[in-house]
Amino acid sequence: MSLRVAVVGGGPAGSSAAEILAKAGIETYLFERKLDNAKPCGGAIPLCMVSEFDLPPQIIDRRVRKMKMISPSNIEVNIGQTLKDDEYIGMCRREVLDGYLRDRAAGFGATLINGTVFKLEQPTENDKPYTLHYADLSEGGPEGNSKTLEVDVVIGADGANSRIAKEIKAGDYNYAIAFQERIRLPEDKMAYYDELAEMYVGNDVSPDFYAWVFPKYDHVAVGTGTMKVNKDRIKELQAGIRARAAAKLAGGQIIKVEAHPIPEHPRPRRVVGRVALVGDAAGTVTKSSGEGIYFAAKSARMCAEAIVEFSNGGQRIPSEADLKVYLKRWDQKYGMTYLVLDWLQRVFYRTDATREAFVEMCSDMDVQKLTFDSYLYKTVVPANPLVQLKITAKTIGSLLRGNALAP
Repeated sequence: MSLRVAVVGGGPAGSSAAEILAKAGIETYLFERKLDNAKPCGGAIPLCMVSEFDLPPQIIDRRVRKMKMISPSNIEVNIGQTLKDDEYIGMCRREVLDGYLRDRAAGFGATLINGTVFKLEQPTENDKPYTLHYADLSEGGPEGNSKTLEVDVVIGADGANSRIAKEIKAGDYNYAIAFQERIRLPEDKMAYYDELAEMYVGNDVSPDFYAWVFPKYDHVAVGTGTMKVNKDRIKELQAGIRARAAAKLAGGQIIKVEAHPIPEHPRPRRVVGRVALVGDAAGTVTKSSGEGIYFAAKSARMCAEAIVEFSNGGQRIPSEADLKVYLKRWDQKYGMTYLVLDWLQRVFYRTDATREAFVEMCSDMDVQKLTFDSYLYKTVVPANPLVQLKITAKTIGSLLRGNALAP
């Protein structure tokens, strides 16, 4: 037999999965609803993703080597001082990154389908195929032409509002709302953000997250995020970040306004039968930092690698147990990262006092090095016991000075 896999969603997750499958010679179909889609997103990617996913230089708009953390009282802390000359955070536009990865997957042999999957018909017997019902949008028109496709395995990479997750009753999750404006600045103002990104914390910009000003090709992305319960405040919070950064954004022109849900934790079920969820559909966005691109692509790659492995390169149909190996490996590799970042968000994003303590803590060089090394390389950085003790003491001291340990 020859295994057939449908990957629903053509963002970094779906394209990364499709590329691995196609490279292995597996019959792969990659569905994307909008081929010019530009998801609202800060667009930051870690250095390790550039090499690990073999991204060419033109994908990176800006190489950020400096960051400012700005507290509720507008105290600024410069971070990034521990970075080496060849280290940076990559800033990209999603339409550029997504298009590149999608085209590369197609180049390796994945069949790219411009279409919207609206139903997944599940088999009544274990060895029977799944049937995808979709609207083919390739010939233009908003409705498209109704078509079907039979496959043996389905990967749901279709984001926070995943249709595939609904079809397999994967369960709901809490989600945040990201709101972002792309603002084209005058040349002198843009020069300020040449290698610099800013992160603002405070109840005025987000009661449970942070706001950002990230540099892109010819503009800055200015946005904020907050939990679903505060979604009615999102425009007020966006006005907050615009006010805090007003002097630096003076004379800017809004060229695009974007908003999108972001998952806050993994779905209750991420593999059901021969259907696996990856990326935002699975809930791989981290707490505290809100990072999603790398983890979306990495989860999808690990899922696809498990499919290749347990199908013997496409010669047999993998089982639910086979697909769940991907989840086991994922949780073993990154489970602690998610727990730590969840803890950080709970502790430091509670009140303006805790946010002041957080920004103060960021001024410490040991904290900066640990933070950047962990972000850039996605490894648990082994600090020696004295450094760990110093960081712990610094954390507690910052919290005490800010009266942030009060309930």
